[in-house]
Amino acid sequence: MIRAHDIVKRVKKRLMRQDMKPGYREIYQRYRQNIHDGLLKPGDRVPSIRVLAQELQVAKKTVEAAYAVLVGEGYLVSRGPQGTLVNPALTVPAQLAQTAPAVTGDDDALLASDEHDGFLRPGLPSLDQFPYKKWLLLSARATRAMRPEEMVNPPVAGYAPLRAAIASYLTLSRGVACTADDIFITNGYRGNLLLTVQALLGREGSVAMEDPAYFLGQRLLKTLTPHLYAVPVDNEGLQVDYLQRHHPDARLAIVTPTHHSPLGVSLSLPRKQQLLAWASRHHAWIVEDDYDGEFHFTRNVLPSLKSLDTDDRVIYIGTFSKTIMPSVRIGYLVMPRAARHAFLQSGALLTGGQPLLMQKILAAFLTGGEFYTHLRKMRALYQQRRAMAITALHAVYPGVFETPLEDGGMHVVAYLKTATCDEALARLWQQRQLHVSALSPWYRRPDKRYGLIIGYASLRSAEEAAALFTRARHATQTLLGADA
Repeated sequence: MIRAHDIVKRVKKRLMRQDMKPGYREIYQRYRQNIHDGLLKPGDRVPSIRVLAQELQVAKKTVEAAYAVLVGEGYLVSRGPQGTLVNPALTVPAQLAQTAPAVTGDDDALLASDEHDGFLRPGLPSLDQFPYKKWLLLSARATRAMRPEEMVNPPVAGYAPLRAAIASYLTLSRGVACTADDIFITNGYRGNLLLTVQALLGREGSVAMEDPAYFLGQRLLKTLTPHLYAVPVDNEGLQVDYLQRHHPDARLAIVTPTHHSPLGVSLSLPRKQQLLAWASRHHAWIVEDDYDGEFHFTRNVLPSLKSLDTDDRVIYIGTFSKTIMPSVRIGYLVMPRAARHAFLQSGALLTGGQPLLMQKILAAFLTGGEFYTHLRKMRALYQQRRAMAITALHAVYPGVFETPLEDGGMHVVAYLKTATCDEALARLWQQRQLHVSALSPWYRRPDKRYGLIIGYASLRSAEEAAALFTRARHATQTLLGADA
């Protein structure tokens, strides 16, 4: 058995090779890797938070955050006076080991990108600032409060208190007039799209989607609909004129009007009105994916498209992957009242309801006020971290990128000024644990732009930002010189 002191020495040795002061993520990654490699075995005791923090010369909060993630993912368990242990219920290391997925094309690389550890990953929130202690307290309370009758099949549309809490949040913060009866709880973005298409179109209707658009949504919709149309996006968002002129048979349009994914532009008010008029006139539907709608920096939060919908043609969808954490795996949608029965019927066939325990934890988090406090804190923090990322990027790569400043979000699009090799560039960065995304594969039409999509939410300092971007400087200069 490996002693706690040996673990401390091994972790410290690894982290001291880093170019920056160790943070929660480095500690988390190292412990997880040791467990996967079999260096830490089920039942082994790990150092206390105080001991590890003193040895690594970091704040106790940093170690607490790393341990909280490891406990939440099931790698560690806390046993009170016995200390913290590697979960005795884990399988043997050979079964735990994670191998890199086979990559058979650009789409497959994009789909696998979320499974890798690394920095600058788009869509990843600031987990180092999450209120883990409060979350774990609510988790324990919800677990103890589970009743036998709640351990059977969960409600199809979701846990009633959570539906009520989401309806209240959307009414107050996003201007969406809805009640708990209008809310359907899903397992996230995929569940939102799958349920909506199944309930409203079946396998017959054609779907229009922004170009560029989220690659996972494109891949999923290709399997669900006979025709997936690409509608270009400019500085005012979706080109509604193009939709009307080229795809009059579209039954459903999927848009990210508050912050376009990935370009970050907002759909202008005239185009919002034009899109709503199109849906009413053609008896079509609009899916409003309120991507990063909570994170505006320089002006008030934009009204949602659903708040302007007087004909009930908009299906508003959202998740908690960016406002809380990706592993929550809970999404929601606001059902149009005329189609509520179709959604409930399709939901019963497709999902049968989501696991109840996480819904109860999330309901307590929303109703207790912690969620709103966390969002306010993140708005200010992300604005600071975006500035750090952009400043460091241009300092390390002068003259290489152009970074138009959009009003919010959790990532920045760094357009290549002259080169077109963004996919090769992204691969080089990913080899150095910088899990950025190339922009061009998000397009379906030939008219595309080239650049990198860079997540900045987890950056903790200007020094860290500069150190991360410097990792790939030599390889980037070599590639761009060859490309030029």
